[in-house]
Amino acid sequence: MKTRITQLFGIEHPIIQGGMHFVGYAELAAAVSNAGGLGIITGLTQGTPEKLANEIARCNKMTDKPFGVNMTFLPTLAPPDYPALFQTIIDGGVTVVETAGNNPQQWLPMLKEAGIRVIHKCTSVRHALKAEKIGCDAVSVDGFECGGHPGEDDIPNFILLPRAADELSIPFVASGGMADARSLVAALSLGADGINMGTRFIATEEAPVHENVKQAIIGASELDTRLVMRPLRNTERVLNNVAVTRLLEKEKELGDSLEFKDIIHEVAGVYPKIMLDGEMDAGAWSCGMVAGLIDDAPSVAVLVARIMAEADAIIADRLTGIVNA
Repeated sequence: MKTRITQLFGIEHPIIQGGMHFVGYAELAAAVSNAGGLGIITGLTQGTPEKLANEIARCNKMTDKPFGVNMTFLPTLAPPDYPALFQTIIDGGVTVVETAGNNPQQWLPMLKEAGIRVIHKCTSVRHALKAEKIGCDAVSVDGFECGGHPGEDDIPNFILLPRAADELSIPFVASGGMADARSLVAALSLGADGINMGTRFIATEEAPVHENVKQAIIGASELDTRLVMRPLRNTERVLNNVAVTRLLEKEKELGDSLEFKDIIHEVAGVYPKIMLDGEMDAGAWSCGMVAGLIDDAPSVAVLVARIMAEADAIIADRLTGIVNA
């Protein structure tokens, strides 16, 4: 299947594995790239340029296919060493960078000079248009269904994707609610050039997370996510657990007087405990509504091959049959 995304990134299938904190390690990124998609290492999980360089080197040993690195820009008391991290990406021969959070404009010149393609994650059409204007090569359009930060507009993909298709000239992928062949075909029909999957890739054999995390996703329904930090306008979709319930109770109790320090224990520094140690109530962790569509944890190769085979069948049999009936 050829789309503008496969041509832009030099990949076989229009499937991207988004950057995920304490999930996007070399093992998963290489598995996705080897399966014909685009794997992504999560840069800030590594923390330092030295550790990121090591992770890029490990991924290069595991695959000879294109892969990318995610770099997220968020307000923090101790900003990462972004210049050194980006130089590490360039030195490592990485061909794609996925940016997220704040505007990546200041980093584009050095990435472009190195021949690196940039795809920016956006939760609105206006942000996608801004990304196009500043020179991003593609965007990932994240609907309200997505795990992590869906923005503050609450627009689901059935509306957001056609709107993006109407406005954008650069290629874009659909993110949020993407899990299977039906997701891919629907996204293509709405104007996207591929899909970005996060939660679905956590529930795979190669995802380097605790088995408890995979089973939590498999056991969840589409009703089991919650939106936290809405009063702080830093909304995050997470899987419900004891810590999330406690967090939401604090938000309700404190109302307009809520400050980040009031909920810091439920959201800061919890990912190692959850993803690595399997302490499922240690805090809030990102998970999409798409968990309701996930009921197994196959290898990445099996998952990607299944999506592509079933997508071909949907297009060739069901849709063609309807048109020709």
